Amino acid sequence: MAEQIAPPGPPGPPGSDRVDDSTGAGPDARATGAPGADPSGTTMSDVPKRDAEVVRDALGVGIAVGLSGFAFGVTSAGAGLTLLQTCALSLLVFTGASQFALVGALAAGGNPYTAAAGAFFLGVRNAFYGLRLSQLLALPRAVRPFAAQWVIDETTAVTLPQPTRRAARIGFTVTGLTLYVLWNLTTLVGALGAEALGDTNAWGLDAASPAVFLALLAPMLKSTTERVTAALAVLLALGLLPVLPAGLPVLLSALAAPVVLFLMGRRRSGATVVTQDEERRR
Repeated sequence: MAEQIAPPGPPGPPGSDRVDDSTGAGPDARATGAPGADPSGTTMSDVPKRDAEVVRDALGVGIAVGLSGFAFGVTSAGAGLTLLQTCALSLLVFTGASQFALVGALAAGGNPYTAAAGAFFLGVRNAFYGLRLSQLLALPRAVRPFAAQWVIDETTAVTLPQPTRRAARIGFTVTGLTLYVLWNLTTLVGALGAEALGDTNAWGLDAASPAVFLALLAPMLKSTTERVTAALAVLLALGLLPVLPAGLPVLLSALAAPVVLFLMGRRRSGATVVTQDEERRR
């Protein structure tokens, strides 16, 4: 995973503050001739330390979330899926929230097509993650189809805060690899051990993945708009849960985002009009 130190590449676009991905040196360092320095004062001697911190954080997320694959294996087996079907979902779909949504809807007696549609639309969010990560990681074309399998909530949460492309690539790779291997291994163990646990609903293991997801999401809700959107989505899902078939409340909770954006836009437009009126009166 370590990268060879190569000569500095071409400078980034005007105004870019991202560091050169091969050397870790920022544009100011190339301009001033200070080898390995960037605007924040980081030198080449700090790169191994910074890489180690990224690896540590990525392993922490990968191991913590990967172990919850056991809960999915147990829940899936309890919903009536075979061992092959359960393992295929983790190997090929590999997006925990969608997997839990599918087996949860099936366990609740939902229509298989509705359950599959709910899982599909819930997984569409990964496509939007990919749009952002593709620019940030700038991976070779040959690698992108394989990397796309690892574009999920956890890899995105670890990758986006990284200050350099090198750190982002390390965070994405370590998180994705650790999580993929552990998730699939624990899915297998959970599916095989479901019979020994007896009534899987009594253990409440289906809540493990949503709890982990919320733990990762909460620190990212920094603005008022993000918090209001998340709260409205929760209210929509909980309110519609008793009246709609399983799987649909999750889909409709996505309406929270356009509703909040529309209301915020109206509010800003109104504030602008008021400000302009006050300036005219002066």
